[in-house]
Amino acid sequence: MDLQLSGKVAVVTGASKGIGLAVTRTLLAEGARVVAASRKSGAGLDELAGDGLVHVPVDLMDPEAPGRVVARAVEEFGGLDILVNNAGGPPPGVRLPRFSFLAPTDEDWREMFEFNLFSVVRAVRAAIPAMLRRGGGAIVNVSSGSARQPAPMNVDYNAAKAGLHNLGKALSEEFGPQGIRVNTVSPGPVRTAWWTEEGGAADIIAAQAGTDRDTVMDSVAPEMMKLTTGRLVDPQEVADVIALLVSPRSGSTTGADVAVDAGFFKAV
Repeated sequence: MDLQLSGKVAVVTGASKGIGLAVTRTLLAEGARVVAASRKSGAGLDELAGDGLVHVPVDLMDPEAPGRVVARAVEEFGGLDILVNNAGGPPPGVRLPRFSFLAPTDEDWREMFEFNLFSVVRAVRAAIPAMLRRGGGAIVNVSSGSARQPAPMNVDYNAAKAGLHNLGKALSEEFGPQGIRVNTVSPGPVRTAWWTEEGGAADIIAAQAGTDRDTVMDSVAPEMMKLTTGRLVDPQEVADVIALLVSPRSGSTTGADVAVDAGFFKAV
């Protein structure tokens, strides 16, 4: 299916690995031009180098960074059609999960909201004028199934992502009539560096459960989170949904929250 993305200009945050890298690869394959934002590049992003890709090294905890990324897209490619706010999860230097509401400090809460909510607010604020000059656009905010599934774990992260859901709905109402569609994608646990890297979630849970990292990802985490499919989500599965949502083929989809969560969220 042709997603009609050829020639479109996209900004993807958190683009050097995981979901962001999969989104960047998919959009490039569909003919879009991509400005990829991340603190540093990586082997996967370097492999995609070409005329249609620009990497902008930024720390999105810097309030000025989202605006610089959008400005670079306009400078390099003449405008902006697509914004994928994928960057999120543990702020730099933070390890999750935290197992109690009492664990994060005030500073932890501030950092979590800066990275997972305020950076999105700033990116959208910068992107909307550029999109309006093109007659519209599409924004996808990557949230989490945990935004709708309260639990005594990662409470600060879950709260920030819940705010992202509300933000997306509000943006879709205000800017939908002006041609800007805003949707949310809520992954479940995805097999990304958050889980797989040394000291990541799998190692932390393994230490609690008295097992090893691979066993956590292959069986303990799917069982603990009651995943219907019995496995963690693959990043490409999330990227495929995002690519469809930013496509003109989804022209009547706005204000939606799409779960790609292996059956994590059970409520009706």
